Amino acid sequence: MAQISKTVTSNASKGEKRESQIYENVFSEIETLELPLGTSLRSVYDDQPNAHKRFMEKLEARIRNHDREIEKLCNFHHQGFVDAITELLKVRSNAGKLKVQVTDTNRRLQDAGKEVINQSEEVIRCRVQQRNIATTVEKLQLCLPVLEMYSKVREQMKAKRYYSALKTMELLENTYLPQVYQYRFCQIMTENIPRLREQIKEISMSDLKDFLESIRKHSDKIGEMAMKQSQQQRTFNSIVKKQTNTSHERKLCIASGMVPDRMDETMLEQFQDEEEEYEEEVLTAQDLVDFSPVYRCLHIYTILGDRETFENYYRKQRRKQAGLVLQPQSNMHETVDGYRKYFNQIVGFFVVEDHILHATQGLVTRAFTDELWNMALSKIIAVLRTHSSYCTDPDLILELKNLIVVYADTLQGYGFPVNRLFDLLLEIRDQYNETLLKKWAIVFREIFESDNCSPIPVANEEEYRTIISRFPFHDLELEKQPFPKRFPVSQSVPEIYKEFKEFIYASLKFSESLHRSSTEIDDMLRKSTNLLLTRTLSGCLQSLIKKQHIGLTELVQIIINTTHLEQACKYLEDFITNITNVSPETVHTTRLYGLSTFKDARHAAEGEIYTKLNHKIDEFVQLADYEWTMTEPNGRASGYLMDLINFLRSTFQVFTHLPNNVSHHAAMSGKVAQTACMSACKHLSTSLMQLLLDTEVKQISMGAIQQFNLDVIQCELFASSEPVPGFQGDTLQLAFIDLRQLLDLFMVWDWSTYLADYGQATSKYLRVNPSTALILLEKIDRGMKETNKKNNIFSQFRKNDRDKQKLIETVVKQLRSLVNGMAQHT
Repeated sequence: MAQISKTVTSNASKGEKRESQIYENVFSEIETLELPLGTSLRSVYDDQPNAHKRFMEKLEARIRNHDREIEKLCNFHHQGFVDAITELLKVRSNAGKLKVQVTDTNRRLQDAGKEVINQSEEVIRCRVQQRNIATTVEKLQLCLPVLEMYSKVREQMKAKRYYSALKTMELLENTYLPQVYQYRFCQIMTENIPRLREQIKEISMSDLKDFLESIRKHSDKIGEMAMKQSQQQRTFNSIVKKQTNTSHERKLCIASGMVPDRMDETMLEQFQDEEEEYEEEVLTAQDLVDFSPVYRCLHIYTILGDRETFENYYRKQRRKQAGLVLQPQSNMHETVDGYRKYFNQIVGFFVVEDHILHATQGLVTRAFTDELWNMALSKIIAVLRTHSSYCTDPDLILELKNLIVVYADTLQGYGFPVNRLFDLLLEIRDQYNETLLKKWAIVFREIFESDNCSPIPVANEEEYRTIISRFPFHDLELEKQPFPKRFPVSQSVPEIYKEFKEFIYASLKFSESLHRSSTEIDDMLRKSTNLLLTRTLSGCLQSLIKKQHIGLTELVQIIINTTHLEQACKYLEDFITNITNVSPETVHTTRLYGLSTFKDARHAAEGEIYTKLNHKIDEFVQLADYEWTMTEPNGRASGYLMDLINFLRSTFQVFTHLPNNVSHHAAMSGKVAQTACMSACKHLSTSLMQLLLDTEVKQISMGAIQQFNLDVIQCELFASSEPVPGFQGDTLQLAFIDLRQLLDLFMVWDWSTYLADYGQATSKYLRVNPSTALILLEKIDRGMKETNKKNNIFSQFRKNDRDKQKLIETVVKQLRSLVNGMAQHT
């Protein structure tokens, strides 16, 4: 047993040693940071119970040992560290003092040596200058004639006497330089002479560039003067023409011993003023720009044998300037000044080119100027076409047209073709007409908004003549009537007619000075007037008719107004003829086909009358409140229906109470009234039928049918009372024939006749549709059944009710058969 205990003790001791050895290895690896540690740590925990706890105890013991060693080491060296720091602090203060002393010593040394250095440099510089001066004087005495000639060349160049400078250089190069050729500066002079020639070329070219810059800056002013001169010439010619036309009258006045009247004196003064203005000094291109640099440069390049280079450069630069001149400002279309500046620059550019063409020999050619003009013309047309499309003000477009005409006349005077510009004006004319149409659309809308849509009253002869002078109205019956009286048209008619003429005048302004024949101008005016009628006025009329506040009275007045405007169109044609002096019988004369505008407006107004009447009828019908299960009728027609009939009577009186003096108005409005009355009655009949057949109404009593019949009777009485004269017989009552036959069928309960005569042309109930009768009969059937249930419990024993119920069931079956047959046939 003791032996076993020893063995166990021995084994335990060996195990502890082995375990301690493992821990030591692990601690060594951790302290030396040898990685990875996974294998060593795994060996600590493998097959060892409580291995983690023992390992942590060993680890904490190891840490405590190291802490004690660190503490001992720090205690041992602490005093030495403190002493070293103390010594270092003492050294720092001594080092600072030493640094200050060294810096001060260095500064004093630098200050002491600066004066010596300056004096030494000055002595060296003076000696070098003395030696150079002596050498220069010696050389100049030998070469003075050559230097004098060279200096002369410089002076001549400075004085811009480039031709003399070229001659002096030729003498220096051929006579003086060969005598002193052994000196190096002579070789330099020899080399510089070509450079001087190039410098002269460059200076001349610089002067040319300044000239080009000058004409670029003055192109605006040059063009302005040229266009002003052209405008003065046109004004002068116009005044001469006017004086020629009035000369005969002045001769008659003088021959009769009378002094020319005030008008002639005024024209004479105007002519004299224009003549004086024309004779005023007008600045030309030569007055604004000095052309000598281009002449001088051309002469120098010709002497130097490089004329072609100069010509090519000049033309290239002018092409570039042409591109800049032709580039408009982005907001040019906003004001006429933008267009004027653009035209002035272009005119100034080509005036200069025309002067150069005639003042020089070959610098620019006619082919070159024509090429520039064709390029510029294409660009100008594109620019004007684009910017004019932005213009929305007709006055601005008109001013632009006048500018283009003056611009074209100016350049035409210098020999440039301008036909394409006048073709462009025809395009701009279309744009001008579009802006006029938009402007007049606003005018028309304002006229319509301010119009009260009532006939114009006149209290005396003066007011009557005022209206007649503004609008071509002729009616003998109205003239015979005493004052006060009324025109059949409203205030908008004479105003619109006046605006027609204003539009024609405005359109005519653009056609002036376009070099077009009277026939072409007449055609332009008629086409633009047609557009005013068919587009602008038509749109305004349609918009007016569709407005919600326009009532039936106003619509009737609109119909009358459009009739008179349509009749006045023939006077507009005469008005255009008087302006253009083109006979309307001419083959190619355009007619005013815009008359359809007024017909369309009348049709729209009539349709709006029918629509508003039907809408008003719908509003009244919506007020209907039938008690569909009533047992007995009220004995009088429904209130809503009587109100509706009264409304229709008062409405149709509007059509019949027209001015008695205008019979054709009565006939025209009578036809409208008849159509409106028939439409209203048909719509009312349809609306009443829809009330009976409404799907929300599930049952109807015979009392309700009788009450409904009273309402239909009132409708028939209204139709027979001739609310609008002109209907033949009972034409208007036929609008309610469907309702009448349907109600008669149910009121008489004449099903045998209906079923027997169904499909025959002579049937008493020909207008009763089987499906309509079926729907209404089923509603009555449901109403009777509901009524019988409510009366008493013995109602099922009443023989009459049972017989009627059986009859209804039989009729329903037969009606369904008819409906199915119709469906199959369809």
